[in-house]
Order: sequence, then C-alpha cells, then structure tokens
Amino acid sequence: MLNLTRPLFVLLLAAMLIAPARADEAQSKTENGSPSFLRDVVPILTRYGCNSGGCHGKATGQNGFRLSLLGFEPDLDHVALLREGRGRRVFPGSPNGSLLLTKAAGQVPHGGGARIKTDSEDYAVLRDWIEDGASGPRPGEPTLVRVSVTPDRQIVEPNSTLQLKVIAHFSDGHSQDVTGRSLFETNLPEVADVSDSGELTTNSRGGLFAAMVRFGGTVGVFRGTVPFRGAAIEVRPAEVPQTSDVAVQAATSKVNQLLVEQWQRLGVEPSASADDFEFIRRVTVDLCGSLPTAEEVTLYANDKRSGKRAQLIDQLLERPEYASWFALKWAAILQNRGRGYSTSQQREGTALFTTWIRDSIAENKPYDRFVSEILTATGSQEQVPPAIWYRSVRTTQDYVESIAQSFLGVRIQCAQCHRHPAERWTQADYYSLAAVFARVGRKGGYSDAEVPTSEVLYLKEHGEVTHPRTGDVMKPRPLGGPDFQLSKYDDPRRALAKWMTDKDNPFFARTMVNRMWGHFLQRGIIHPIDDSRSTNPPSNPELLDFLARDFADSGYDVRHLIRVIANSQAYGLSSAPNESNKGDLQSYSRFYPRRMPAEVLLDGISQVLDVPTTFPGGPGTFPVGTRAIDLPDENVTSTFLDVFGRPARTTACECERSDEPTLAQALELVNSSEIQRKLSHEDGYVARLVRNQKSHSDNLADIFLRVFARLPSSAEKETAEEFLKSETDRGEGYRSLVWSLLATNEFLFNH
Repeated sequence: MLNLTRPLFVLLLAAMLIAPARADEAQSKTENGSPSFLRDVVPILTRYGCNSGGCHGKATGQNGFRLSLLGFEPDLDHVALLREGRGRRVFPGSPNGSLLLTKAAGQVPHGGGARIKTDSEDYAVLRDWIEDGASGPRPGEPTLVRVSVTPDRQIVEPNSTLQLKVIAHFSDGHSQDVTGRSLFETNLPEVADVSDSGELTTNSRGGLFAAMVRFGGTVGVFRGTVPFRGAAIEVRPAEVPQTSDVAVQAATSKVNQLLVEQWQRLGVEPSASADDFEFIRRVTVDLCGSLPTAEEVTLYANDKRSGKRAQLIDQLLERPEYASWFALKWAAILQNRGRGYSTSQQREGTALFTTWIRDSIAENKPYDRFVSEILTATGSQEQVPPAIWYRSVRTTQDYVESIAQSFLGVRIQCAQCHRHPAERWTQADYYSLAAVFARVGRKGGYSDAEVPTSEVLYLKEHGEVTHPRTGDVMKPRPLGGPDFQLSKYDDPRRALAKWMTDKDNPFFARTMVNRMWGHFLQRGIIHPIDDSRSTNPPSNPELLDFLARDFADSGYDVRHLIRVIANSQAYGLSSAPNESNKGDLQSYSRFYPRRMPAEVLLDGISQVLDVPTTFPGGPGTFPVGTRAIDLPDENVTSTFLDVFGRPARTTACECERSDEPTLAQALELVNSSEIQRKLSHEDGYVARLVRNQKSHSDNLADIFLRVFARLPSSAEKETAEEFLKSETDRGEGYRSLVWSLLATNEFLFNH
C-alpha cells in the first residue's frame, strides 16, 4: 500500500486532472535525444523571461523562487528547480503536474500569467526533460561558445520584412539552428521591430538599428540600415581641408570617404557646409570652451585664404584656454572632487591635480603616457600629482568601474554581482581586475576629521581580492585575460598599464577616439560614449576602427586626433537639416546642436557682458577674472553652474553632466542676481553701449558679433532698432535687448 501524505496525494490527483493530452512522442524529443538542461532548458527559461531581472532572475527572486539572472549559473538553477519548493516544481512521476509547467502554462495561478502554450515545442521539451529524470549540467557536456546571426548586416528597405536565422556553435564543433528558441529585441523599434520568431519588420522611418539575439547566456547582433529615401544614393566627398600636416590630410580624406559611404547607404544628402560665422563660433567653443571675440570673428570672415579652417584649428590648439577646457573635462572623468570633504583641506590637492592635467594637455603628452602615470602613481600626493586620483578612487568598486569606464569604455557595474546581461563579463573578470590594485598601500595623510588629504601610496608585499561567491583568491588579470605573470616584486598596475596601452588593445584607443568624436560631433560613434558592448554597436564601425588605428599609429597624439576630427567633413557641416536628413540623428549628415556646458555658458555670459564672475572662497582664493573652466574642483559654490548641469564628479561617467533643459534654468536666466549684476555693472559692456555716441545700427552690429558671432539680418536689425527707439531710457533698452539675446537658443546652444 502506498504511503502518501495527504498534500502529495492531492498534488498527484490535481496533476492527473489538469494534465493535457500527451503530444506525439516523436515530435517531443529533440534532435539530439534527451533534452539537455544547458542546451535546451536554460534557453527556454531565458526566452520566456523566467530568469529575467523583472521575474525570478532578480536578486530576491519572486514569490520564494529564485533563478540566476539569464541562466548564468545553471548549477544553482538546477538546485532551485529540483530541491527547493518541497520538490513540487519538477516532478518526474507526473511531468505535466510539475509547477514549472502548470504555472508557465497558466493552469494554476501565476503572477507572470501564462507564458507558454501546452501544444508548443518548448513545452514538449520541458516535459520530456522532466520525464527523462530532469538531469542537470552534465560533466564534459559541450558548452555554448557563440551564436551567429544570418545575415549579420544588411540594408533593409522601408516597410519590408527580413527573416533572421540564429545558429548556436558549441565547444565540440557542432552547430544547431536555434532561431525558434532565441530571444529577439531591437534597439530602435521606431525604425525596425522583430517578432518572437526572428522576423524583422521595418517601418517607414529610416535609420541605423541593431537587433539583439540572445540564446542561453550568449548574445549575437544583427546590424541593419533602413534608407531614408528607400534607396541608396550617390554622395560625393567634400574637398579635403588643406593643411600642412600630410598625415592629418590623408586621415581626414579617409574619414570623409567612410562618412560618405554611410550617407549613401542611408540615402541622405549631407547638409551644406557651415558658413564662416557658424564655424568659428562652433570650433572655438568646442576647442577652448569660450566664445570668439567680435574682432576674431571679423578677421576670420574676411580671411580669403584657402585652408583657413585647418589654420584656425591649429591656432586654437595653442591657446591656454584649450588646455583649461579639456582639463576641466578630464578632471570630471577622473573624479577630482572636493565636495563632501573640507574645502580648506582638499583644495590644495585638487588644484595640484587639475594643474597637472592642464599641463599634460598643454604639452600634448601622449595619451598612453598620461593614463599610465595615473594608474601607476606611487609616492606622496603632495609631490606626485597623479597620485591624487587615488584620493577619490579608493575601493574595489571604484578601481574596477572607474578604470573600465574611463579608459576602456566599458560599463562593468553589473558584473560585481552577476555576469553582465549583455556582455561576456563575469564576476571573475570584475574581481580579477580589482586584484590588480589589491597591493596598493596607503599611509598617513589624514586630518583630525579623518579626511584624506595627502596620503603616501606604496606597493604592499601582500594583498588579495576574493571572489564573493566562490571565495577563491583572484589573480590580477585584465578584462578578457589572461592572468598577468608577476613576481612578488612586480607592480600589477604596471602590467595593466602596459596591456592597456598596447596598440592591439581592443578598447583603449577606440574609447578615446569615441570620446573625442562625441565631444566634437555631440554624439559618439558608440553612444553613450562609455557604454561599449556587443548589443550597443557603433553606428559606423569602419570609421571607429580607422580612427582608432590612426590614433595609435600617431603615438597616441591627442592633438593629431583632434585635427582629424575637427577637419572632417561632418564637423564642418551646417546644423540646419535638409529634406533628406532631417530625421537622421546617427550618421552625422549634419551638425547636431547641443546646449553649451554650464561652465562655458557662464564664462560666455561674462565675456559678452565684460564683467567677470566673482566666486566665493575668501580673499585671494580666486583672483578677479577667474573663469569657471579654470576652477580647481566642483566644490565652488555657484547656483548657476549647478542649475545648468555641472557634474558632481562622483563617477567616471560623462552622463553626470546634464544638458537637459529644465524649468530651473529658465528661472535662473530670468532671476539670476549674477546676470543682473553683470548687465548693470558700471564698467560692463552694456554701460559702455549706453555711454558711447554710436548709432543704434553700429551698436547692433557689435552686439550681434559678441553674442552670436555673426551680423544681424535686416529683419533683426529693423526690429531691434525699433525696440531701442521706443525705449525712453537708453540704458534700460540696451539691458533688455542684450538680456533677451542671451536667453535665446542661438546663444545657449553650440550649433
């Protein structure tokens, strides 16, 4: 007589009552015999979202049932399915009564609803796996190496369909069509969408898109181009800018060729070339973080020499503002911050580090040397400025994430807790990189308030990082391996710097190139600029590869890279769209306007009104005339800078700097006491306008050159003159006019 407990008996009875009729035996078995947990079961759980972050794959699980995210830890998943939940989730005695199937099919209450149909092949595979004993990962079983998508890249006409085919490749050399068991997703559904079966459907809108294909824990990508006009067109490259640098001229020519090839595929005509007024304002803001003066604009516009754009770029690269502006950019990336600490105790260090960054840029220090000096810094932070980087970057998490994002363009944060869901990085990769810094020692340098001030960095004899799940001691290793071969006398950081700056490194040059392209073109070839992964492919991979090779071959010459980008056809285009490219925001067929950064905007207002900003900090802290781009750190009180998106410098992500419009910004422009002080200053530009004896017409020409770097149109001139004549108070008229121009998008944006 069977000795069944009442709950188990009820479960068996329920299973018999709700079990569907069994499908044909031959149809339910896989082509390889018994279903495999790794090859068949885990991919099914992934496809239906069971192990996603929004369901059972999150850290806390769901309703007491937890799976590893996207099946990255199959051994743990097998335990959760078979040994937890009192064995009810998988029941070989009555497969159809297993909760894994009854809940997934919606036959019993399930928070996720019905996920799978009982007459589907996937249901049959799960049932057969349970019936065959529900075995887990088998020792020596072939593992999934990669998935390939066919086609992997193609021009797809608007309003058409394309069937993708997914092939899984295993470690024993065999492959298998897994299209019907893969998960599909596109990054731009408005351009193209994809069905569960892998059928792509394009819409009427043109553009570049990617379709992510996931099978098991591996990802493949299809890259598609939908022409805007429905067909590719012929576009001719623009004339190569004339410059004395033969290497730059040759590189720029190749850049233009690759840009044109993509415009042809997309069926877009690039916008017209920017005029002289547009270009000098744009390039001066981007290269020096400041506006051109009225005199500079006039001289450039009247210059009839050929190749004057390249000459202007060369001149701007020699100005001190160039070094100051890019030092501010790098100080934020390198988290040179004082906020949260005592300003008086931190300012000396942050100022020293900022000065070192500025001097490195001014002397055009090769980028590989610049980075290596930061990573391998040793000694007193009072004497070795790059060592100050270790003041803010001081934990395992800081080391890994700052280095990966700053210099390798990889957001590896996810791998701290689990394998990266869209990339190959694992927890082992994360903590092996952290192990590079395990022997970094610190001594001294703390104030009475336990604030780090000027520590001394040295290499400890011992230091280790352990894997949080396995407890294994991790060996120092770069992303992608292999382990560094080190003696106890070797500094692992030097090995990391050598690996990182090697010409064949797959991340280093590409990341810097992409960062600089994004700075000048307002959008990275990989966008966001520090989020490089297979599921976020570059919009123009050939262009990115060429620029990276050229940068490395130049000896990591940053000025060479800037010349190549700033002399390119894309950078010289007008921001005004034409009929063919008005919907294009990916191929650089026109210049994309972007609001000026907070510091540049504040300095620009000061420059126009000829009244410097007064920054707090006590007598002598910041001399009169100090510009916002010259401030040593972010811990200088300024409501204007905070409102307009100054970064807090708490991470290496450039996303900390915000250029999104807000209501607070509009209110700041209206109510800012600092702007009102500048408008009303007795020695300022507006006061001089009021006092001079020039006609309104002459003054307007000067005003527009200062504010917009151009002359007013006839209509603008007529309207402004009419307004000034209507004002009985000349001072009030000019203050209102200049303020209204400063509040326009034309002034606020770099275009």
